[in-house]
Order: sequence, then C-alpha cells, then structure tokens
Amino acid sequence: MTEAKAGDTVQLHYKGTLDDGSVFDSSEGREPLEFTVGSGQIIPGLDRAIPGMKVGDEKTVRIEPDDAYGQHNPAARQAVPRSNIPENVPLQIGMQLQAQTDNGQMMTVTVVEISDDEVVLDANHPLAGKVLIFEIQITGIN
Repeated sequence: MTEAKAGDTVQLHYKGTLDDGSVFDSSEGREPLEFTVGSGQIIPGLDRAIPGMKVGDEKTVRIEPDDAYGQHNPAARQAVPRSNIPENVPLQIGMQLQAQTDNGQMMTVTVVEISDDEVVLDANHPLAGKVLIFEIQITGIN
C-alpha cells in the first residue's frame, strides 16, 4: 500500500481540538481536506505528520504554537480611533473585520476592546499561542 510522501496529494478527515477539548475545526459532514504534502498549504506541524501514513491510517497529533499559527504577539494589537471605523459597522467584541495595512494589503483583525474613543484590534490569528490537537484519518493518496 502506498505511503504518503512530499508532493503527493492527500485527502484526510480531521478534528482539531484545543487542550481543554473544545473543537475549533472539523471536516465532519464535509468533504475530506485535500492538499499537497510539503507544499505549505497547511500548518507545518500537521504537514510533517502525514509522510509515511497510508490510506485508512489514523493518528492523533499534538502541535505546539511554533508549528501552527505562532506565538501570540502583543505588538499585533493596536488601538485605533473609534472615528476610523465607519459608523454603519456595529462593533462587537470578538467580531472580525478586514483592515488595510499601510502598504495596501488586506488583513483580518479581531475587535478585542471598545470604548467611546477607541477600538483595540488584534491581528493575531485566533489560534496563535495555542496548542492544537488533530485527530486525522487518511482517506486518499494521489
């Protein structure tokens, strides 16, 4: 039976949980995730867990932040004047917004604090700084 290796396209079902057991993502009820091993399409820790697996193999992988979405960076939080947010945007803690950087790139930020004068936005990935646990099952290798 073929073992997955770099360059292969694999399909897998997965469930991603945090240390406390809460599920942050899952392929349940959806098509399997498909990607090319070693291409950088998924987080590095999960990508490195695939080589050597065969169709039908199951594995649980614990991935530290440095091999997932990185450490939480306090410098990625920024307070902006409330007047910079369009009035028609109903701000709520936890809501995600698209922001444009000084060089014109779009990025997703999360509203973490709101006051009358300013809004604090966090550009960290929501899973930054967290250990991720994936239960995976290989369903196909091409």
